[in-house]
Amino acid sequence: MADVAREAGVSHQTVSRVLNDHPNVRSETRTRVLQAIDKLGYRRNLVARALVTKHSRTLGVVSFDTTLYGPASTVYGIEQAARAAGYFVSIVSLTSIDRAGVRDALDYLADQGVDGAVVVAPQRSAAQALADLPSGIPTVAVEGGQAGEVSVVCVDQVAGGRLATEQLLALGHETVWHVGGPSDWLEAEGRVAGWRAALEEAGREVPRPLAGDWSPRSGYEAGRGLASMRNVTAVFVANDQMALGVLRAFSEQGVRVPEQVSVVGFDDVPESAYFSPPLTTIRQDFGAVGRHSIEVLVRQLKGGLDQRERLVVPPSFVARASTAPPA
Repeated sequence: MADVAREAGVSHQTVSRVLNDHPNVRSETRTRVLQAIDKLGYRRNLVARALVTKHSRTLGVVSFDTTLYGPASTVYGIEQAARAAGYFVSIVSLTSIDRAGVRDALDYLADQGVDGAVVVAPQRSAAQALADLPSGIPTVAVEGGQAGEVSVVCVDQVAGGRLATEQLLALGHETVWHVGGPSDWLEAEGRVAGWRAALEEAGREVPRPLAGDWSPRSGYEAGRGLASMRNVTAVFVANDQMALGVLRAFSEQGVRVPEQVSVVGFDDVPESAYFSPPLTTIRQDFGAVGRHSIEVLVRQLKGGLDQRERLVVPPSFVARASTAPPA
């Protein structure tokens, strides 16, 4: 930094103000300092800075199975939001979520000196693990259930399930069948609750839901069963990947979509617009989830550990060609 100051003909303090984006620096002075930094190839020593400020400007992220579209998109949104807020990100991806795994991951991040952490906790076991956190680490849970031990940012899964079902009922379908996700996932639980509530409030029959595991194969198996039932005219599937399997099974069994059966998915994966037919679905705003989780965490860093928030992101309905009024 002293070399930069000599090259630019300014004081050490002026270089520091430029590096920290202080407003009280003249534009020509800022330009001269930045040119000196570029010429000399200067890089700040972040370790030394952390020792002085007691802040690493690094946030930890704990996630599970980032090959799934939802968790992967959530982690991407968090990382982008953290960078925009001026933080680095250290990610720990777990093969399974349990109390010991989450605790070990947070201990590892604490040893790295992170300022705070975001835990992507879509499973009930992960949410329960948040009750036993290392002390002193501000933490936000994404899809982690009700705010209690930590702050929570989530998409309103119940509203999404309700929205999908209500749209199908509005088209004139008598009832809506459901292919659900794994029972230990909070997202699957919320979507089936919204589906059931919409049917019950409309006074419609609530069929027994079919179980899936988020994979196209499980959707395909469920779709084969649904194709054999003559009274099925509408299906809400808990994610787009399983909906892809349902569409394949219907096609093989000669069931026309949407002429005979309407299908709605959930997530709005990029490929869903190119399914055959293009899939009507519920969109989750993963970018908003990422931004809000970082905003909540930064507020907690500034305001202390006693702050607890629950911020809910609304889903939206995306109409495409896989839904129509019943024949």
